[in-house]
Amino acid sequence: MYRLFSRSLLPATLIVLAGGLLAGCGTDRQGPSAGNGPPPAPSNYRDFASADRLSSYLRSEALPLIGAHRGGATEGGPENALATFAHSLTQGPVLLETDVRMTKDSVLVLMHDETLDRTTTGKGPVRAKTLPEVRGLRLVTNGGDTTGHPVPTVAEALAWAEGRAVLQLDVKEGVPRARVAERLRRMDALDQALVITYTLEDARWYHRRLPSLLLSVSAETRAEAAAYVEQIEPSRLVAFAGVGRPSQEVLRLFASRNVPVTVGTFGALDERARQQGLTVYRTLFEQGVGIVATDETALASQAAATYQPVPTVEARP
Repeated sequence: MYRLFSRSLLPATLIVLAGGLLAGCGTDRQGPSAGNGPPPAPSNYRDFASADRLSSYLRSEALPLIGAHRGGATEGGPENALATFAHSLTQGPVLLETDVRMTKDSVLVLMHDETLDRTTTGKGPVRAKTLPEVRGLRLVTNGGDTTGHPVPTVAEALAWAEGRAVLQLDVKEGVPRARVAERLRRMDALDQALVITYTLEDARWYHRRLPSLLLSVSAETRAEAAAYVEQIEPSRLVAFAGVGRPSQEVLRLFASRNVPVTVGTFGALDERARQQGLTVYRTLFEQGVGIVATDETALASQAAATYQPVPTVEARP
């Protein structure tokens, strides 16, 4: 069941696209249409036999990796949609960051905002609607175009991701941790999902109940980083060091415990990459950042696929 594909297996179209990006710093911003998106490239699939194998992969030569923010939304593809996930997988072996909220009848769905207004054809709080009401809506792109895509449930997303990709579940405020843990346990999904946490308390809660589960933890200072590696098994951790330039102290501490570090580039750094190209992401890789969370999935994927670490020069005796 467990398969690892090297970068040499990336499809030829990916290499061609890299050349276009290097020349013009553009990106594929069309995304999946309301009907049919491009099929994901099988060489970009990732399938793991266990949470241990997933943990090993995230600590291997597979780095650097890309995290598709909100699934990799584009002008033509809405955020947190299964078709958008599939489109992101045509760019590379990306991690799919997605958001979790709960309906009135206690069903977990993929939705970033507290309300339905921005990303769907509906109105009002997600928590005030039943699943049938939410399922009657359609997702809307960031540009305001209505698509044919429904709001997925977390169960549907996990089923879709099986054998294809790893989901990073950003559990929003008000969603009971117990429901998330139970859904992961019921679907035997610890080999294909990470849970994003924002406090040490949350991380410890999940770790006590699901010791094998991988957790994304936020740490922007050395003290915060130290607390996580001291209280949670480091092999279960992926760190998030903030948006923008990371703390070198944080990078060094996590590196000493073999914990991969994620940095968010959505916002200013992604905008700079649109103007300056792949070097923006490569600079982060050189600093020891293992995962870039980005709104520019295609551009960042090119940087990861073509990245060549600078050889370490050993001192002569």
